[in-house]
Amino acid sequence: MDLFIDTANVDEIKEINSWGILRGVTTNPTLAAKEGKEFKSLIREITGIVSGPVSAEAVSFKKDEIVEEARELAKIAKNVVIKIPIMGEGLAATSILSKEGIRINTTLVFSSNQALLAAQAGTYFVSPFIGRLDDIGHDGIGIVAEMVEIFRNSNLQAKVLAASIRHPLHVIDAALVGADIATLPYKIFKQMVKHALTDIGIERFLSDFEKIKHL
Repeated sequence: MDLFIDTANVDEIKEINSWGILRGVTTNPTLAAKEGKEFKSLIREITGIVSGPVSAEAVSFKKDEIVEEARELAKIAKNVVIKIPIMGEGLAATSILSKEGIRINTTLVFSSNQALLAAQAGTYFVSPFIGRLDDIGHDGIGIVAEMVEIFRNSNLQAKVLAASIRHPLHVIDAALVGADIATLPYKIFKQMVKHALTDIGIERFLSDFEKIKHL
């Protein structure tokens, strides 16, 4: 399972990318607004840091407007993927754009029916929102597992991108059920790399080294 970072903060992207484990970036209008930068310039800057897919969200809601906006965003860099919310107009736009070779990330997906429609329309990624499903008493990971099985059984090429990750266990669970990608907030990456026993071990090693380094 590949790991993406869900942020528009350039410093966060640079730090996690320096670990050598980052395979892509997802953004949305809310995350981009926090950075106080012009949107296309920000996306261009991010694509210069990460060579993998960088999702930039279309904010139009009519087919023709989505298509026009997506074509403009796709010109920013070859690794731009266009995020389009799941809806009828979005599916129609996805069908057109995918035939043009523009990759789509169908977002705000909350059911396997929605995922199946998006895959049939030619989307590249389907993004189920695990945390938001859990918030309303649904089994977010269970729905990811359904999508993975449906795509495999139907020989559909869309990738399942687990989003709305709330804690490190979501990452492990997504990997166990076969998600292709998980996109994580910066803080989850930081939590994943930490463990109390690791910290204790490092402290002991340093303490023991201090005892012997002048022998």
